[in-house]
Amino acid sequence: MTGTPETAQGILRHHSIGDLRLENGITLPEVRISYETWGTLNEDGDNAILILHALTGDTHVSRGSAPEGTPADVAAEIERDGWWEGIVGPGAVVDTNKYYVVAPNILGGCYGSTGPASLIPAGYPGEGQPWGGAFPQVSIRDSVHAEARLAQTLGITSFRYVIGGSLGGARALEWAATYPHLVRGCAVIASGPAATAEQIAWAHTQNVAIRSDANFASGDYYDGPAPTAGLALARRIAHTTYRSPAELEHRFGRSENPHETVTGGTLGAPRGRYAVESYLDHHGDKLIERFDANSYLAVNEALISHDAARGRGCLTHALAFSNCEWTIAAVDSDRLFFPHEAQLLADSLPVPAEVQIIESEHGHDGFLIEAAQVERILAHALGEKPQSTPPNLSTIGDKEPLPAASSLAL
Repeated sequence: MTGTPETAQGILRHHSIGDLRLENGITLPEVRISYETWGTLNEDGDNAILILHALTGDTHVSRGSAPEGTPADVAAEIERDGWWEGIVGPGAVVDTNKYYVVAPNILGGCYGSTGPASLIPAGYPGEGQPWGGAFPQVSIRDSVHAEARLAQTLGITSFRYVIGGSLGGARALEWAATYPHLVRGCAVIASGPAATAEQIAWAHTQNVAIRSDANFASGDYYDGPAPTAGLALARRIAHTTYRSPAELEHRFGRSENPHETVTGGTLGAPRGRYAVESYLDHHGDKLIERFDANSYLAVNEALISHDAARGRGCLTHALAFSNCEWTIAAVDSDRLFFPHEAQLLADSLPVPAEVQIIESEHGHDGFLIEAAQVERILAHALGEKPQSTPPNLSTIGDKEPLPAASSLAL
């Protein structure tokens, strides 16, 4: 938004950081990073907390406050609940009355930061057209460099904590390794020190699903139909890894979707769906309403690139200059980022840390669903007293109607 006061909370803003030289040697011109903020930066510039979203997450961590005169539809968007409502906000464990919270959209994303749908700047081949398939691959490290430029512009001298889960955890770790002098505390939740072969394999199948869509057009589809079928399929694959086998069995088992039958049908005219199939279809349909297929590829490729030790020797060497406080947490039922990956990270720190275990039947999504446990972990990290957990977070999974189970910010 333009023309809004700097004190406004939870409003999407944009900042141009200039040209950015990527790890692959390509220079991405006139880069813009979008972000939201809550709270007020102190005079020393050191009460900031950086919160980094997951794969298809956005900047809206907590509800904001719309300035007087804001159009009703815009105000409703600003004041809607965020994806970590109750964790971040006035009086919450990440207290926006005390901290200046910044949440940027990852480079390559589709929530305002420069990405494949952005227009190519004047003076470059294809100017005025979307980058599309010409958008270069970007890494986690590239995004962190862009976020560091944003932090400098905002007047931040250091972060009290950098916090991220899943892909956001990879970004948080990269922040501590790349800018150790700016990070006084780092929370890596449901993530690991590098993308594993299995994580790369899962990401690869998702990427192939998008690129195999007849409408993909090598990424240059913005003047025609989008590859929504491929994106929805990618989401189905990904969402399966976000939940645990035990939860899927408990919630769905072999139940048929209401008003459908799984008997009969042919290869050309499929049968009715099992409930778990309807559940995955729902999540695929929901993502295509809010996300760009090219951005999914860009951010997924960034996740594949994640390796904090790349170019730095071993992981211990990569983290040797970090003297920040560390909070490492893993979900016990996670089958995307296994707890032993968190343990490897914890053991490689200059001062080995204890891995905090989030107990959940939900799998990887537990880091978003088990709000009370996450709140206690972050309260301990920040030296705060845990607040009461909002029911809209703590009950997700057990009481939500089928098939509309939410994956929140993933």
